[in-house]
Amino acid sequence: MTIDRRHFLKVAAAGVVTGLTPKFAAAGSVPIKAIAFDGFPVFDPKSVFAKTEALFPGKGMELATAWRSRLFEYQWLRVVGGQYADFWKIGQDSLAFAAKMLSLDMTTKKSDEIMHGFLEMKAWPDALPVLTALKKAGIRMAFLSNLTSNVLDASIKSAGLDGIFEPSLTTDRIKSYKPDPRAYQLGLDAFKLKREEIAFAASSGWDAAGAKWFGYPTVWINRQKQPVEELSTPPDLVTTDLSGLAEFVKATH
Repeated sequence: MTIDRRHFLKVAAAGVVTGLTPKFAAAGSVPIKAIAFDGFPVFDPKSVFAKTEALFPGKGMELATAWRSRLFEYQWLRVVGGQYADFWKIGQDSLAFAAKMLSLDMTTKKSDEIMHGFLEMKAWPDALPVLTALKKAGIRMAFLSNLTSNVLDASIKSAGLDGIFEPSLTTDRIKSYKPDPRAYQLGLDAFKLKREEIAFAASSGWDAAGAKWFGYPTVWINRQKQPVEELSTPPDLVTTDLSGLAEFVKATH
């Protein structure tokens, strides 16, 4: 496989790479042949949170923050408790709880409207040029996400990214959530490659840690510029956008 280095460099130059860990820990080792993406390095959830503010003016951000926190807690609590429910169900339940906590009138209609935002997500501005360059270079790509297949498929279409990704790998298949090691195993099973040949692109620090625990070369797309989690295993690269991911892959070839 030949990497179009000039094209990669042109794309990577469009963004700023922030190396909070050794810049290219995987460089010079095994070439990256595939990338497993969490959903949100590619999809901008702005469409979801814009609806919380539109429906609850002045309270939308507070609602979104409480909802997001409870959403992850419900995922992990249900897995630990052996009471799995998919992302859509947990999204609805955690949204209902967050609204009650803030004494907001969350009707079924309002809940449906907010949740529908997950089906209308657009790509971050840097996504299409980087993903196109990776595809052109022969890098295989698929989502490995806690989002359900219908959410991923709808967002791929909404974001205009048809034809770039292989079939989505949703943790709904294993009735669990990341960072369950079985979730990251989905990438090995689908790509039929060695784990060191598959980069994982995370949007959250905890997901980056989970991927590193599993053994993937890991890039954290840290758009919110958060600190690295204190989980003993930092990612191979921290970058503020996808151009850093392209440069990371190029450096392994």
